[in-house]
Amino acid sequence: MAEKVQDGPEGGTLAAEILLRGLGRAGVGHLFFNPGTDFAPIVEAYCRDPAGMPRPVIAAHETIALSMAHGSHLATGAAAAVMVHTNVGTANALCNLINAARDGIPLVVMAGRTPFTQEGLHGSRSGMIHWGQEMFDQGGMVREAVKWDFELKHPSQAAEVAARAVQICRDPPAGPVYLSLPREVLGMAAGDRALPVPPPARRLADPRALETAADWIAAARAPVIVTSAAGRDPQAVAALARLAEAARIPVVEHAPRYLNLPHSHPWHAGFDPAPLLRAADLVLVVEAEVPWFPRAVAPAPGARVVHVALDPLYPRYPFRSYPGDLNIPGDLAANLAALGDLVQGLGAERVPPARRPPPAGDRALTFDSASAAIAGIVDDRTVIFNEYPLKLPHCPLDRPGSYYGLSTAGGLGWGLGAALGYRLAAPDSFVIATLGDGAYIFANPVAGHSAAAALGLATLTVVFNNRRYGAVQRSTLSMYAQGAAAQSKGLFMAELDGTPSFAEIARAHGALGETVETLPDLHAALARGKAAVLAGRPALVEIGLDR
Repeated sequence: MAEKVQDGPEGGTLAAEILLRGLGRAGVGHLFFNPGTDFAPIVEAYCRDPAGMPRPVIAAHETIALSMAHGSHLATGAAAAVMVHTNVGTANALCNLINAARDGIPLVVMAGRTPFTQEGLHGSRSGMIHWGQEMFDQGGMVREAVKWDFELKHPSQAAEVAARAVQICRDPPAGPVYLSLPREVLGMAAGDRALPVPPPARRLADPRALETAADWIAAARAPVIVTSAAGRDPQAVAALARLAEAARIPVVEHAPRYLNLPHSHPWHAGFDPAPLLRAADLVLVVEAEVPWFPRAVAPAPGARVVHVALDPLYPRYPFRSYPGDLNIPGDLAANLAALGDLVQGLGAERVPPARRPPPAGDRALTFDSASAAIAGIVDDRTVIFNEYPLKLPHCPLDRPGSYYGLSTAGGLGWGLGAALGYRLAAPDSFVIATLGDGAYIFANPVAGHSAAAALGLATLTVVFNNRRYGAVQRSTLSMYAQGAAAQSKGLFMAELDGTPSFAEIARAHGALGETVETLPDLHAALARGKAAVLAGRPALVEIGLDR
């Protein structure tokens, strides 16, 4: 049924205008959105006068909207805003909202709230869905994944709510917040006012804790640093490198989601903590929620463990239990730099870890050789968004901010949109998204390629297509290597047969799309893909891999 046409109020500043300008004043540069019937006041606000409001960026699906916002933050460091349609749009956005929460990404996520009145107010219910989409507690859908949620009750709150939302999402530990916005309230008039939004506070550790850690480093025979996400703050990369050099401590990146230490650094000790962990008498866990898998390996008895992180207790993880003798919370870059000052010149007898370069000369098309081929097109502007398949030992990187991986939540469908959001905010970068076939499907690729075409965003997407959910297969075989499931190589419930040509999906949106099945063809296709992207045309290379 078509909505009944209603005339709007003639005068006054709408709460929607106040809210959007409040976000803009607080430093939010983009509003990514997938609209619905609740957006009428937002549309009116932008059409009246968009000055001072975040740039509106439409996405054809909430998965893409959330991941683009995530990527734009990684490019700029600024908070981003997202708006989706009531409860159903929130449901579509939830997966990537959880990813953002686990990675500490400051997002203001907003959703219209179905009109709460049946009549009598401008914006009262006018469509069938306005009854069916109402919930008793819409914010309850996301409450575990956000730092704060609020429903706008009155237009006079709009400026304050915008300022508070940005301040809370940026304040460390950063993370998403959620606003539900009733249509009637957004369409009401109110007075605007500018409110200050102070910068996030820096939180420094107790100097005594740093001195204790320095004393333990001095006394250690075989210390090791394990990190996963120190590189979330690019300044922490330099501080970690200096600490490793000052005290001569090897650094292991365990399941890294950022570039935490240049891979050519002499004290970079690879990606497997087990060998050094077993022999270590001191373990510095630096911003690593899961520094090792306890069922497989643990530090030696008597080893001291120091946790250095913005919040070493990770209280938003319901169950997490690792040994710890000392916690050092607060600003990671500052605390690592202070610790580096305290340990300068220690450990002179220690030698850098032996480098074990991956074997060369593989002529088969595998995950390893494909990753090495991608390394061949990396330059000093390259930024890689990796949703599982890229093997970093075969694609070494050195520049802070050049690598981003999927959050610990593992919600598929992040990498394609995150690459687009980064490219939108950093147009001079060469952005590569490396995706598994499952990750590509989950990303709503038609919506992603549509956004790329509409916004002129040229990125290179590389899909590793082995026609299966590799994580499901590996998990099955890790538990039942000798079980009945092993008879089918763990492929039951992991197969992805019947998928279309991903290259054709890309070509349908004007991108260069190629499918390759040999290593020489991959090298050539990647070179053509990079040339296309540098010329302003998106490209997708689909790699057909044997099972």
